[in-house]
Amino acid sequence: MNPFQFTRVTTPKAAISAVTKESGTYFLAGGTNLIDLMKREVIIPERLVDINKLPLATIEKTSTGLRIGAMAKNSAVAEHELVKKNFPLLSQALNAGASAQLRNMATVGGNMMQRTRCSYFYDNSMPCNKRSPVQAGPEKGQPNGPNGCGAIGGYNRMHAIFGTSEKCIAVHPSDMCIALVALDATVNVSGPKGDRTIPFVDFHRLPGDMPQKDNTLQPGELIMSIDLPMNNFAKNSHYLKVRDRASYAFALVSVGAGVDMKGKTMQNVRLAMGGVAHKPWRLTEAEQFLKGKPATEDNFKQAAALAMKGAKGHGENDFKLTLAPNSIVEALKIATKTA
Repeated sequence: MNPFQFTRVTTPKAAISAVTKESGTYFLAGGTNLIDLMKREVIIPERLVDINKLPLATIEKTSTGLRIGAMAKNSAVAEHELVKKNFPLLSQALNAGASAQLRNMATVGGNMMQRTRCSYFYDNSMPCNKRSPVQAGPEKGQPNGPNGCGAIGGYNRMHAIFGTSEKCIAVHPSDMCIALVALDATVNVSGPKGDRTIPFVDFHRLPGDMPQKDNTLQPGELIMSIDLPMNNFAKNSHYLKVRDRASYAFALVSVGAGVDMKGKTMQNVRLAMGGVAHKPWRLTEAEQFLKGKPATEDNFKQAAALAMKGAKGHGENDFKLTLAPNSIVEALKIATKTA
């Protein structure tokens, strides 16, 4: 373990000031991902700013829906009555992630900020543009490492089939974020330049030419809370996670589905996928196709085919080209209770 400075703060203003003063400074919340990255020397911080004392853990009803503080624990959110009653898709997704012990430590904001679990990213001896970007060179506080993408032409069974670039084919690992993008959440952040709101669908980025950038946060910005608007999906929603084992495993493919049903007709639909892209993957074209149509397996299959436009396998993950549309159909069948 490399030496680092440690600072504990009690206000958001102090937290933002602390990380803005010098590079190589990171916020520390639950630490369930950050500590792993430090152990592997993927991240070598000069300073950690402990934000666990910030008053950002409340879960409260608002005039338009629900606000969840960034420091709320994943387990607390998953088991909160307002979440289970009004946003069961989020509760299901959270309970599908990690283990009970990790959910008791992990925070909502930290879950959003977690890095990819690509094995090439975690191995400093292997090429990775996300860890060692070509155009910027090794960032201060980061280890030197070979450039390139080891997963392209390498072991890529867990990797992306949408939105990839020649620089990176890694996937975002969160379950929670799939539900949040499907539920039209917004992110409230605060930083040196003030407060702003980011639609959740725009919070994470595709790799493009800058795979080292996972999200659209500006330097020094702190996630304050998540807002969820009320919806009519509570009775018909499902989070389907396909993985190698029943627990403590990342998704090969996951699907978050929410449907507003009137009789057998789908009045409105929300769909998102995990395990398939560098960011939570919203299926807007499939949603529009299903809107106003009866909940039938044939319609689900047509929607799944639309959702797969542009999908591309990279060898060992070619099976996702079949698994992904089948998972969409299955999630919709369960959400709409279609036999």
